[in-house]
Amino acid sequence: MPSFTAKFDRLAGLDDSSRTALWLGRIAFFFLAVMAAAAPHSIAATQIAWGCGTLATLARFLVTRQKPRIKFLDVAFIAYFGWSVLSGVLSYEPLVSLDQLRGVALFLVFYFAIWNLRNVKAAYFLAVLMIVSCTVNLVWTPVERYLGRGVEVQGLVPDGPLAKALLWDGDTLLRADGKKLHSPEDLLAALQQHENVRVLFYRPDFEYEVTVKRADLLAGDSSEQRLGFTSWEKSHNWRSQGFYNHYATYAEMLQLVAALIFGLIVANLGRRKEEVKQQNSPFARFANFFASTPFLAAALGLACLALLFTVTRASQLGFMVAALVIVLLSAKKKLLIAGLVVAVPIIFGGLLFLHESRDVGFFDAKDDSTKYREMMWRDGYRLLTESPRHLLVGVGMNSVQKHWQEWGMFDKGWQPLGHFHSTPVQLAVERGIPTLLIWLLILFCFAKLFWRGSRNARRAGDRRRFGILLGAAGALCGFTTSGLVHWNLGDAEVAMVFFLIMALGVSAADRPDDAIANEVTASA
Repeated sequence: MPSFTAKFDRLAGLDDSSRTALWLGRIAFFFLAVMAAAAPHSIAATQIAWGCGTLATLARFLVTRQKPRIKFLDVAFIAYFGWSVLSGVLSYEPLVSLDQLRGVALFLVFYFAIWNLRNVKAAYFLAVLMIVSCTVNLVWTPVERYLGRGVEVQGLVPDGPLAKALLWDGDTLLRADGKKLHSPEDLLAALQQHENVRVLFYRPDFEYEVTVKRADLLAGDSSEQRLGFTSWEKSHNWRSQGFYNHYATYAEMLQLVAALIFGLIVANLGRRKEEVKQQNSPFARFANFFASTPFLAAALGLACLALLFTVTRASQLGFMVAALVIVLLSAKKKLLIAGLVVAVPIIFGGLLFLHESRDVGFFDAKDDSTKYREMMWRDGYRLLTESPRHLLVGVGMNSVQKHWQEWGMFDKGWQPLGHFHSTPVQLAVERGIPTLLIWLLILFCFAKLFWRGSRNARRAGDRRRFGILLGAAGALCGFTTSGLVHWNLGDAEVAMVFFLIMALGVSAADRPDDAIANEVTASA
């Protein structure tokens, strides 16, 4: 019976005659698997795995003297990074902009993954591993919502310390000087130790921080009386963040992984039990078990619920577009009809939940976040068109943060400083129209590969490859859709998940037909 190491090598597609190259390949693939498992949760663990795996990959290239093949997509990525460097050099704040190249370089995640994905089995295993890992936060999200958090206060007394700190009825107190609050007694204890306490609180749909003063405490026997409110409870209303620090980041990650899950489900439809071979490899058994339709369906349901709890409209719309693209690529008319029947009540329920949670509509011109985006887009268009230099190389990454006053931005300081809330606008204004066009070309290259690869996989009857390609195509379309109103490419956690899924899709799409036939029939 082959050893575990031999099975691992077969999964990773390693057959080097050099022992050094073999071990470097094992290390690189191991860290690629760690990265796939960590990506839905932690940016630190993901980047550490990426860094270690990349070092092993580069060392292996040196040992084997292997040279990567340069394709049109690679030229597009080189041009994308090169123009970003040029924009940084010519920026109004060169040092600030050049420092931002670390974020631009996240596309190298794609290359780290694609250089270590040598067969469809490996891509399928990593896709399932990412989904299984993501279910940890998917399960935790509704549990956390059921348990509640913080201290939601009601009946504030006008002359109490909370009211004087400009808190309102319904606000939820989360932290006092960085420590979580579980009851009013926790805040009172903090005030008895310090004259002033910084209190982080949630008010739909943002988190703020205020200063509560010990001198404002009232007389009374209970903590509620002394803090100046009549009742409290655990809050069950907030925008879920998973294990990230922001709901938008979590929502963007969720829609990408949900698209991958849905792609595998659609590819599984109609599969007979006898098509699933009993194989000795633990990696194949892992993938077959967790890629079963019941597990994937449960994971998709939890992902949709968690996405609903983020109350992030653009990401929700992105997943709807992703699901539609997946169904259309599957060429299954009955699935399209069934999907439309199921989608109507789900969308209606989602709109109702959105209204109850944020008191806004899906497309609401009166919403403050919508008004803020419109203001930023107007400022971006004005900046972009006022100079040929801006059209060519932009104003430079993050230079807005230092020059916003002279450029008359953020409503002359009345609005909070931020970004342009749109990937196309952000790329064009900061790095020029050429960078935007190159990025659109990269997206087109991905789309073309996935379209061609999905048709070939469907004809070949390769469900693993077909599922990966459907999921990657959906993730691409969802990411692009939500990126119209989110700067999701600039969110490091989201960008790493996106490029990893793109690598899975390209690996599945770029298999020669003879290799595909061998992989479909070979045992893992």
